[in-house]
Amino acid sequence: MDDTYGLTAHDIGPDIDALRAALAVHGIALPSLGVDPLTLAARTTRPPLVALGNCDVATARRMAEVLRSAAGG
Repeated sequence: MDDTYGLTAHDIGPDIDALRAALAVHGIALPSLGVDPLTLAARTTRPPLVALGNCDVATARRMAEVLRSAAGG
């Protein structure tokens, strides 16, 4: 994991887009996926957090299924 500090929302945009695309391959959409506004606004040396947002139960189950499958289980 890259812990590069000093990132801005603009810098992590491609990472969020890549995650959105990877989830979409598996039929998963997180509508509120984006940059966490509180960590973006904070004056810190840590990069902003990615907000995964809320999802319905069916999406949570699908995510668990994909992760289990990726882990070989």
